[in-house]
Amino acid sequence: MNIIQETVIQADVQLLWRAWTESARITKWFAPAADIEPRMGGKFELYFNPGNRESMCTAGCTILQYDEPRTLMFEWKGPDHFADTMNQGELTTVKVSFRPEPDSGTRITLEHTGWKDSEASLQAREWHVDAWKGMLASLKSSVESGKGILCCE
Repeated sequence: MNIIQETVIQADVQLLWRAWTESARITKWFAPAADIEPRMGGKFELYFNPGNRESMCTAGCTILQYDEPRTLMFEWKGPDHFADTMNQGELTTVKVSFRPEPDSGTRITLEHTGWKDSEASLQAREWHVDAWKGMLASLKSSVESGKGILCCE
């Protein structure tokens, strides 16, 4: 029932690590505002509607594993329409793994776990399958564009 998605991006593993762990970089491809403290127990807060920091966000989520530049794991909250299902009690978690691929860049594997066995959770999971697919495509195209801070040190 976990969501597992992978992509290979033509970029150095360290550059991709920074795209996930620096607020100034993650806002170029994932969410318009972020507050990330790149350390174990640090904040992993993304704001998809920066004008209202109470809605459409991961406020209160923390980094559960920080193994630079191999593994980043953090708590996750769903969008407002899944708040009752995902944002109460035990949160789901997202684990992002970074693995250098010879001659082809870096393989990113995303695993979203902790789904409950309910119809509402199944709907939230299905929504996230497409959302993560789009997010990884955004990261890949942004990094491989050859422009901006995501592609270049």
